[in-house]
Amino acid sequence: MTQHQNGTSAAMVTVRDLHRSFGSGPRAVHALRGVSFEIRRGELTALKGRSGSGKTTVLNLVGGLDTPTGGTVTLDGTDLAGLDEAALLALRRDRIGFVFQSFGLIPVLTALENVGIPMRMRKLPAQQREERARTLLALVGLADHMDQRPGELSGGQQQRVAVARALANEPALIIADEPTGQLDSETGRSIMQLLRAVVRSEGVTALVATHDQNLIELADRVVELRDGRIVDDAGA
Repeated sequence: MTQHQNGTSAAMVTVRDLHRSFGSGPRAVHALRGVSFEIRRGELTALKGRSGSGKTTVLNLVGGLDTPTGGTVTLDGTDLAGLDEAALLALRRDRIGFVFQSFGLIPVLTALENVGIPMRMRKLPAQQREERARTLLALVGLADHMDQRPGELSGGQQQRVAVARALANEPALIIADEPTGQLDSETGRSIMQLLRAVVRSEGVTALVATHDQNLIELADRVVELRDGRIVDDAGA
């Protein structure tokens, strides 16, 4: 379902002159003011910046959850502006895995069942879903916790379930918004190390918004935002 740019582009994500404003007139809030960058395939990019810098807005636009006021987002050769809502929904389901600060797990479901949700949405057979979910939970170090519900797991374990769930449909891109924000520094570092290991082992690309310097050091590349503009792009 993705279109490749002559099959040779090294960029998984291309953002060009991205603008996003909320409201209009003198009271308009300009969250992004001409942001441009590329993320290469198989790269873990950290999006750095203080609260209000525009990190989450960038993630929402790259993930097809929001529409820019101006500029373009291209994912794996596909211009998101050219997709209708049904196509965007399919893109988010099939090509992007999301990891949130709040974990976003369903409390009444086991870890195994939570990981299986994206595959249920694709109507994959039950046996295939379970085999994939078991493999992914083992990958994130939770082989012994598959039948536990979120309330029976630590915060770090819950976020590992969320990472496994994000990988369920073999996405091309993982988008993580402050994935360690609710975790202590040691647990947070282990989650970032896990994300980096997953990028390598699964061959995916990752865009992670964080303001934690310890985590930023684990990224392949750092893009820093301030007041809606890029002020540094280290490793590009």
